[in-house]
Amino acid sequence: MGAFGSGPVLSLFGAKGEVLIISRTYLTVLLFFSPAFLMNYMLLAFVRNDGAPQLSMAAMIGGSLSNVFLDWVFIFPCGMGIFGAALATGLAPLISMLILSPHLIRRKNGFHFIKCRPEGMLFLNMIVTGIPSLITETSSGIVMIVFNSILLSLMGNVGVAAYSVIANLSLVVIAIYTGLAQGIQPLISRSYGRKDAENIRAFFCYAMTAMAALSFAIYAIVYAGAPQITAIFNSENNALLKETAESGLRLYFTACPFAGFNIILSVYFTSVEHSWPAHIISILRGFLIIIPTAFLLAFAAGISGAWCAFPAAEFFVSGVALILFLKSRQQGTTEKR
Repeated sequence: MGAFGSGPVLSLFGAKGEVLIISRTYLTVLLFFSPAFLMNYMLLAFVRNDGAPQLSMAAMIGGSLSNVFLDWVFIFPCGMGIFGAALATGLAPLISMLILSPHLIRRKNGFHFIKCRPEGMLFLNMIVTGIPSLITETSSGIVMIVFNSILLSLMGNVGVAAYSVIANLSLVVIAIYTGLAQGIQPLISRSYGRKDAENIRAFFCYAMTAMAALSFAIYAIVYAGAPQITAIFNSENNALLKETAESGLRLYFTACPFAGFNIILSVYFTSVEHSWPAHIISILRGFLIIIPTAFLLAFAAGISGAWCAFPAAEFFVSGVALILFLKSRQQGTTEKR
C-alpha cells in the first residue's frame, strides 16, 4: 500500500495538487515503516504485562521524544523536508524497541520465543479480543473523512480548517483516556486471573474517578483557552476561522466524560474476557452512531449540529455501556449465588 496505494488513499481524503505530492511522500515512507509500528505496539503491551511497566513507559516516551528531536534534525540541519519528517516518525518505533531490548534479551522475562504447536481456538480468541481496539483505531479515519465532507459542504475550507483544530486536540484528549485505560488493563487482567473481585472493583473505581477529574480539567482548559488554542492553528488571524473553531471547541469537548467512560469500560470488558460488550461499545462509538448523528444534526442545525454530533453519540453510547455494565454485574452476582 505504501509503494503503490498512497496516492489513491490521499485522494480519498481530499488531497489535491501540491498537498497531494507532499502528502504522498510522507505517507509512502510512513507505511514502509508499518511493520516496525506494529511490532513496537505489540512489544510495549507484552513488556507492560510482563512486570515492567516502567520500561514500557520509558520506551514509549523515548520513541516519542526521539521523533520530535529527529524531526528538527532532519528538516532543518539536514534539509530533508517532508521526507525527513516521515523518516523521523518511522525511526521512532525502532528506537522504542531498542529501549525495550534488555527486557527481551535477559532470561528473567516471563515470555520468549519457543517452539509450539499452533492452536486455532487460542488464535481466534486473540483476534476476537483485539477487535474492539481495531474498530476504535480504524473508525477514527472513517469519521474524519465524513466530518471533512460535511464541514466542506457547510462552510468550505474554513469549516475543514476549524475541524482540524478540534481533531488535533481531540487526538490528544482521546490518547489521555486510552493511556488511562491501558494502565488499568494489566492490573484488572491479573486480578481477574486470580479471581480477586475486590481489586477489580478498586482499579475500576480508581480509573473512573481519575477519568472524571481529568474530564473536568480538560473541559475547563478547553472552554477558557479556546481563543489561545485556535490562535496556534490560525497564523493568518482569519476572523471566521477563529469564531468557528472557538465555538466548535466548546461544543465538541462536552463529550469528554462520556468518551472517557466508554473507552475505559470497553477496555474493562476486554480485560475480564467479556469481549461482546466491548465489541458493541466499540462499534457503536466507532461509526454506527456518530456518522448518522453527524449527518442528522448537521442537516438540522448546521455547523453547531455538526459540532454536537460527537458528544451526542458518546452520550448515547455511554447509556448503552452503562446498561451492559450493570447487566454484567447482575450476572456475576447471580453466578456467585
